[in-house]
Amino acid sequence: MTNLEIIKSTYEGKTSQENGQNLAQYAAEDISWTEAKGFPYAGTYIGLENITKNVFSRLGSEWIDYKFTPEDYLASGDKVVAYGTYTGIYKITGKSFTARVAHVWKLKDSKIISFEQFVDSQTVNDALK
Repeated sequence: MTNLEIIKSTYEGKTSQENGQNLAQYAAEDISWTEAKGFPYAGTYIGLENITKNVFSRLGSEWIDYKFTPEDYLASGDKVVAYGTYTGIYKITGKSFTARVAHVWKLKDSKIISFEQFVDSQTVNDALK
């Protein structure tokens, strides 16, 4: 698979479970995952176990229908950028949000070595209040 196909497989599976399985299959053991400063889960997490605990588990338990809808992808060498829109409803407040976002992925030898999120965090944070 190409780097672009690998990244697409983490977004475009039939279910979120399939997307997660694809991420696990292609993630390097020491994958670095950075959530943007100002985002509710901001920080850099190393390894899929830490990413799952600090990001995915929280997204799954604290939000209703939280999702990223890709608009398009840009690929060049070992980098792939996916950009689109986040949407969801925060369970505690019942408030929904829409935010523009870009994800920058880096790969080496068909393994994902890093992810960095760029997002309009204000709309997400507004849903928390």
